[in-house]
Amino acid sequence: MNISVILAHPNKDSFNHAIAGMTVETLKYNGHAVYFHDLYQDRFDPLLPASEIPSRASVPAEIGKHCREIAQAEGIIIVHPNWWGQPPAILTGWVDRVIRPGVAYEFLEGDTGEGTPHGLLKAETALVFNTSNTETEREKNVFGDPLETIWKNCIFDLCGVKNFHRRMFNIIVTSTEEQRKRWLQEVRRLVSQVFPKHVL
Repeated sequence: MNISVILAHPNKDSFNHAIAGMTVETLKYNGHAVYFHDLYQDRFDPLLPASEIPSRASVPAEIGKHCREIAQAEGIIIVHPNWWGQPPAILTGWVDRVIRPGVAYEFLEGDTGEGTPHGLLKAETALVFNTSNTETEREKNVFGDPLETIWKNCIFDLCGVKNFHRRMFNIIVTSTEEQRKRWLQEVRRLVSQVFPKHVL
């Protein structure tokens, strides 16, 4: 399978980078082809110009590459921290520019944009890994777990990706090295569960 992996964290020593590394390693071990992008290392430009908004707009070569990869991907994995209940701005900008009309969704004939879009993504399954310094119960009961809503309901479901999995690791700031090692083994198990070894 072709799997797209998107990482959004500016610190190369972060646990997010460790998660992404384990994810890519596991996918390759399982025989999958991987499109991997570290958005900060790539210096991805998150600013959506007005000229790119129309579905048939011409886009820069870099954005076109991202669009082709996400359209061809049979699975998608996103790795990012929980910042104020939302993804980092660079990842939000990636969504703005890449999860675009004509690539990830379309409005059917007669719908001028007021209805529910028809999903176009080929991927059947998406997996999101998050890190947080907020306790799970507080995240759900006080804040309503906004990242679950953003990725599951507002993005992937509307783009046709119906199998959704997400794992939040917390609390990062007080986690020990041993705990992070256990978490990385959990990442390996979950990636293998969702995208098992490719059998010819």
